[in-house]
Amino acid sequence: MATKIGILQTGILDGYLGETYGQYPQMFQNLLASEPFEYQIYVVVNGEFPKSPTECDGWIITGSKHGVYEGHDWIKPLEEFCRQLVASNRPTVGICFGHQILAQAMGAKVSKYDGGWGVGLNEYLLNETGETVHLLAFHQDQVLEQPENTEILMSSDFCKFAGLRYSPTCYSIQPHPEHTIPFITDLIKIRRGKALPDDIADDALAKPYEPNDQLRFGNMMADLLDGKLLR
Repeated sequence: MATKIGILQTGILDGYLGETYGQYPQMFQNLLASEPFEYQIYVVVNGEFPKSPTECDGWIITGSKHGVYEGHDWIKPLEEFCRQLVASNRPTVGICFGHQILAQAMGAKVSKYDGGWGVGLNEYLLNETGETVHLLAFHQDQVLEQPENTEILMSSDFCKFAGLRYSPTCYSIQPHPEHTIPFITDLIKIRRGKALPDDIADDALAKPYEPNDQLRFGNMMADLLDGKLLR
């Protein structure tokens, strides 16, 4: 029987980006395409929630254009479900907004970072091994303090709490292993001069996009969601 993965969709891509690259759940399905997972998508941004963590074998919380501190009526129910996930021991991975909502649900502060934007390929330190890894990022909001009873999974000079582990079955990261280089290039171009200042966009577009540890983190996600790390 295939492992069933619930995807909590916290944002919707409109216009060209959505038409060209699909929605956030599809990006994760593409990243994990080599795995025989079944998927159930819950569009929580539209108020569609699971009844219990036991509805699926593992969970992904997606990115979003929204801030976790915004007063949308779906934020508090999502926080409560995040707390249930942490307590449930169901394999759970939060990405970007998903990283931030887990931290906020567990009592940490999330806000816009005074240091500005993290966009394009960014370098992080894996705290357990001391290795350097590279992943694509697109964020101004950050987790600004470490939630209680967590380990720092990875960090950088720009983003101190770039990865957090809540338990052997639950972790979250700020960057986006599900983003592809064509997608983030188009995202930066579309947001340039709007949400994203011109100089930040131009610097990000001028960055190299390799090395990129997208596939490594995709494999890490797959192993956790499939329960392999627990066997």
